[in-house]
Amino acid sequence: MSYNVKDLMRRRNEIMKKSVGLDYDSFEDEGIGFDYEAMMAHSDYSLEAIEHIQSEDMVGNTPLVELKNLTAYARKFSAKGKGARLFLKDEASNLSGSFKARRAAMSIHKAKQLGYKGVIAATSGNYGAAIAALAAKHGLKCIIVQECFDSKNVAQPEILEKARACESYGAEVVQLSVGPELFYTFLHLLDTTGYFNASLYSPYGVMGIETLGVEIVRGIRDVAGKDPEMVIATHAGGGNLTGTARGIRRMGANTKIVGASVNLRGLHMASDQDFNKKSFTTGHTGFGIPFATNPDRSDVPRSAARPLRYMEDYYIVNQGSVFFITEALSTLEGMERGPAGNTSLAVAFKLAMNMPEDAIIVVQETEYTGAGKHHQPQLSFAQKNGIELLFGDPSKEVPGKNIIFPSSANKIHVEHVPLDTLRKTYLKRFKDQKLTDKDKAFLQAELRVDASQLDALLSENSERR
Repeated sequence: MSYNVKDLMRRRNEIMKKSVGLDYDSFEDEGIGFDYEAMMAHSDYSLEAIEHIQSEDMVGNTPLVELKNLTAYARKFSAKGKGARLFLKDEASNLSGSFKARRAAMSIHKAKQLGYKGVIAATSGNYGAAIAALAAKHGLKCIIVQECFDSKNVAQPEILEKARACESYGAEVVQLSVGPELFYTFLHLLDTTGYFNASLYSPYGVMGIETLGVEIVRGIRDVAGKDPEMVIATHAGGGNLTGTARGIRRMGANTKIVGASVNLRGLHMASDQDFNKKSFTTGHTGFGIPFATNPDRSDVPRSAARPLRYMEDYYIVNQGSVFFITEALSTLEGMERGPAGNTSLAVAFKLAMNMPEDAIIVVQETEYTGAGKHHQPQLSFAQKNGIELLFGDPSKEVPGKNIIFPSSANKIHVEHVPLDTLRKTYLKRFKDQKLTDKDKAFLQAELRVDASQLDALLSENSERR
C-alpha cells in the first residue's frame, strides 16, 4: 500500500473532519481548551433515542448477574461483617459479544444517517468485530485495520481470533506490523475510500456506552432498592469508563467510579521486541496511562473519552491475578468470559474483602471468549515467548518476564495508583505555557479538581523542573 506520510499528516485534520462528519474546530476555545459538553451534545441524541437504536440492533438490556459464589469466596478471606456483594453486567450477551457493540450501534447509525457507503475502524479488538457485525446488518462496507504482527510475522492468538470474527461478518481486515504504520494506513484508507471513521473516541462511540451506566443503576435499584456503592470499569482508551460514568451520572447516582488496568509497566506498546511479551491486548497500563494523561492522542482531533473527568480511583492488577479470577468465574459461577472484564473483576474481588457486606460493587462488563481469546492459548503463547508461569506472590510479577498466579485468592495483587500522579503527568504538556483563567477552568474540569488543587499540582510540576 503506497502513500505519502508527510502529505497525510499535513492533511490529517482535514481527513478526520471529512470522515467523522463533525466540525471539531467549532468547539475549540482560545488557549488549550474546548467545549467538551457542547461536542457531546452536538449530535442531539436523547437517551431514549440511543436505547431505541441499540435495541433495534440487538444491543443493550444485558443481564445483571449477582455473583453469589464469588461473593461467598471473597467473604472467606474477609473480617466479620465484610465482603461486599459482587454483581456483573454480562455484556457478552450483546450482538458480537462485548460492550463495544453499544459504541458500534451509534457509529453505524450515524454513518448510515450521513450517507456514507462504508466504515473504517483502527482496532485489534472487540470493537472491530462489533463494527463489522453491525455494518453487515445495515448493508455498509467495512474495513478493519489491525496492528497484528511483530517483525517476525508472529501474531498474538487473541488478535488473530478477533480478525477471524471480523472476517466472518464480511469485513476486509488489513493486518499490519507494530508501529506507526497503523495510523498512516488508517488515514490513507479514510482518504481514498471516503468511508466513515467509526472511531472509538468520537462522541457517537462514547455516548453509546452511557446506556450501560444507566442500566447498571436501574438494575441495582430494582434488586437492592439503592444505588451501587462502586462501579469498576476496565480502563484502556478511556471511553468505557467515560461513557459508563456519564450514564451513571445521568441517573443521579452517587456511585464511586473506579478504573482498573492490567499492569504491563515496563513494556512499550509500540516496541517490536515487547509486542508479543504481553498477554493482554487491551485493558492494560500501556493504554490506560497514556490515554488518561493525554486523551487527544487518539484518531480524532478531540477525544470524547476523558477518563480523568470521571475516575475517582484507579487500580492496576497483575496478569496472573486476572487469569486466576478468570478461572474462578468459570468454575464457581459457570461463566466463561474473556480477559478484559475480568481485569475489573479481579480488582472488585480484592476490594470487596474490605467493604461492608451490604455494599454493592458492580463489575461493569464481560466479553465473549473462545479460540485465541481464551486464557489457555494466551498462556501457551506466553510460554512460547519465554515468559515463565509461576504460582506464588503476584506482587513479584515482572511484565515480559513472568506471570505469577496467586497461590490463594486472598493474595490477588492490586496496586492503588494515586490520581494526582496521572494529573501531574497530564499537566507536564503545559509547563512552559502561561495559562489563562479560561485555560485553568478547562483543566479543573478535565482533572476533576478545584482551583486550589490545580494550583498545587502546577506548583509541584514547576518545582520538579
